[in-house]
Amino acid sequence: MTGDTADQSAKRPLTIGLTLGDPAGVGPELATILFKGITETTPYRLVAFGPLSSIAPYRLPDEQLIPITVQELARLDPIDNQIFGVDCLSPAPIVPGQPDEAHGAAVVQSLKTAAYAARKGMVDALVTLPIAKSTAYAAGFQFPGQTEFFADACSVAAKDTVMMLASDTLRVVPVTIHVPLVDVPATLSANLIVERGLTTFRALRQDFGIENPRLVAAGLNPHAGENGAIGREEIEVIMPALETLRRQGVSIEGPFAADSLFHSDARSAYDAALCMYHDQALIPLKTLDFHGGVNITLGLPIVRTSPDHGTAFDIAGTGKADPRSSREALKMAISIANRRQPSSI
Repeated sequence: MTGDTADQSAKRPLTIGLTLGDPAGVGPELATILFKGITETTPYRLVAFGPLSSIAPYRLPDEQLIPITVQELARLDPIDNQIFGVDCLSPAPIVPGQPDEAHGAAVVQSLKTAAYAARKGMVDALVTLPIAKSTAYAAGFQFPGQTEFFADACSVAAKDTVMMLASDTLRVVPVTIHVPLVDVPATLSANLIVERGLTTFRALRQDFGIENPRLVAAGLNPHAGENGAIGREEIEVIMPALETLRRQGVSIEGPFAADSLFHSDARSAYDAALCMYHDQALIPLKTLDFHGGVNITLGLPIVRTSPDHGTAFDIAGTGKADPRSSREALKMAISIANRRQPSSI
């Protein structure tokens, strides 16, 4: 894993948007933990989007969070360092651990408002806390997940966006994402691999500061197909895609057997791995760093990261929410936003 540390010396303070996720999940508690980490010397400020009443059970001092409108957000003084919140009211009572479809409208509105603020430059990056799709679907949410929502909100074709899962030890990109395993071979195509590879390669340069990114690709079948003996997708789909990527200037090797691609010696030879399906990417990442993984949407004109876990309704409100992935998501959002921000010199 390589990459430079972003130089913040000549940058203005950042404004980071934080969507609260499902109000009955762990999102509000995680947000409160991040809010409590803000001090007078913190070089960024946070703006929450969501039902602000969902924060109340976690005892954030009333004077610490200042409610504002989107219009007021656009006029904030650059040196203001408080915590702000754009309220998206829910018509139903919010009880931690008790999801309610009536919360869906507030969840969807918080995403729409945050996306608008990011597109208009009111915030420099977004950290989106977990939503429950069933709750959002009840309010008309029509996307497989937040990644696809933000692609649509930014008028970017879904095929041009990439879900990267990253930690300090590994970066992985699933080429097919939320697809039943039985449908993966038919969904996988050379064009899809090329699109994912190009977007990943460009993002590693732009957002991670890696001048010459090194990619690898996993095979689909056991032992990467063993030259066609136990599957031909490597020969007929993956290898032609990798050749196309190389012709376009991408340094990529493979396809390699997935069972030998993620040990420490193998990881030292690449900056990101293209994996052919969801679990092939997420199992090694979560095994190596379950609490430090971050979901990053590549290919957007805005910066969007998210902790790599769900709403955890079973522990919401109990004080057991683990903030490590959310802290890493915030850290990653700040790093990428600083790279994208022009120097003030």
